[in-house]
Amino acid sequence: MYEGAVQDLIDELGRLPGVGPKSAQRIAFHLLAADETDVRRLAHVLVQVKEKVKFCEICGNVSEETQCRICRDPRRDLALICVVEEAKDVVAIERTREFRGRYHVLGGAISPIEGIGPDELRIRELMQRLASGEVTEIILATDPNLEGEATATYLSRLLRPMGLRVTRLASGLPVGGDLEYADEVTLGRAFEGRRSIDD
Repeated sequence: MYEGAVQDLIDELGRLPGVGPKSAQRIAFHLLAADETDVRRLAHVLVQVKEKVKFCEICGNVSEETQCRICRDPRRDLALICVVEEAKDVVAIERTREFRGRYHVLGGAISPIEGIGPDELRIRELMQRLASGEVTEIILATDPNLEGEATATYLSRLLRPMGLRVTRLASGLPVGGDLEYADEVTLGRAFEGRRSIDD
């Protein structure tokens, strides 16, 4: 335990996701040793993010305007919506340059253990977006874990009666991976998602 402001800083840093007590202490002492200009710049950016950044009124992605750049882009395919858990998933998919539709950020995944049900997610907003009838396919790109699978199953049951094409991102073996190191679930999914080899 340290005195006053140093311990307060360690405690606050330790509240960040993925930052344990040792990492929080290391970051705190890095900031103490850093140039005052750098620390003030960091503090300014943190305050700016909280003041300027909001969530897109259409998809829920982060944006400094009422609509994010993806929703404002007229070249995007309005018939395709890719549903993701968090805004950081949008960035991951955008890096592939494979998807040209729009997104819908749920703001999490169904997790009864954490008290997160469908009502805590942006599912109502998704249904409102679908009311116009211009969307023909929903791609469920939730994480391939228990919560992500529960969310995808819930959404597919909700969306199928609407006559939409509902698809799920493929999952399975990573490129360059060895079969002997794959767990049973991953290997099972790889078998389920197998495809023919075109000549």
